[in-house]
Amino acid sequence: MELIDTHCHLTFEPLADDIESVLARSKAAGVTSWITVGTDPQQNQMVVEFANKFQNMYAAVGIHPHDAKLARWGGEATDHTFAELEKLAQNPKVVAIGETGLDFHYNFSNHPDQKRAFIQQLKIASKLNLPVIIHCRESFDATMEILEQFRPEIRKVVFHCFTGSADQAKIVLDKGFYISFTGVVTFKNAHTLRDTAKIVPLDRLMIETDCPYMSPEPVRKQKINEPALMLHTATCLAQLKEMDLPDFAENVTSASKNFFHLPEK
Repeated sequence: MELIDTHCHLTFEPLADDIESVLARSKAAGVTSWITVGTDPQQNQMVVEFANKFQNMYAAVGIHPHDAKLARWGGEATDHTFAELEKLAQNPKVVAIGETGLDFHYNFSNHPDQKRAFIQQLKIASKLNLPVIIHCRESFDATMEILEQFRPEIRKVVFHCFTGSADQAKIVLDKGFYISFTGVVTFKNAHTLRDTAKIVPLDRLMIETDCPYMSPEPVRKQKINEPALMLHTATCLAQLKEMDLPDFAENVTSASKNFFHLPEK
């Protein structure tokens, strides 16, 4: 069985400090490839270094909406910030732009800064013909409005860690976009999200950990999530789809490879 963790933060502590063991446990669980995702300039450098170092590891580079203000890099976002991002994105092991998007829940960056950073990254994705990984929290309408400005240039978009409604999922799917589920779908009170997962076609569905956050049931009390634990999320989704786990894994892995243009083994 082959599974791909399509969104993990392997450069975050404490995973980065024990990366060899983390990857060994992951492979033993059948999660054999990883896309480690950047969130700011420093993390972007690190994810590319990790992807270049480890077999079957790939990178995505982006500016998270929390960091869109870029205050620590000289006040307002500068052209240099995004020029460096574009340069990194041309590394052969970089397979997507992101995570990027809008977060109107925490508002760690103000809305204009978030939108500006989001648009700048979509311009890079369009120029380089790369897929986009979307962070969207309490900002669905604004996110979709901005994405619509880049159609049809940008076709491959995934809403990562999806926790939206079934109606929102239908809008995402109608646009031809993908939806990715984390361990949240396994949580005991996530009945509505599990119902939403049932309507997502297998060729548009992906799985992720978003580790080191959000360990799935039945290991939710394990505070440090890691790729090996994605097996629980895959098992939950396979049951929702009324499929054997190996068949389910084959389908979602194929969808992930298609989205990120990953090589067949």
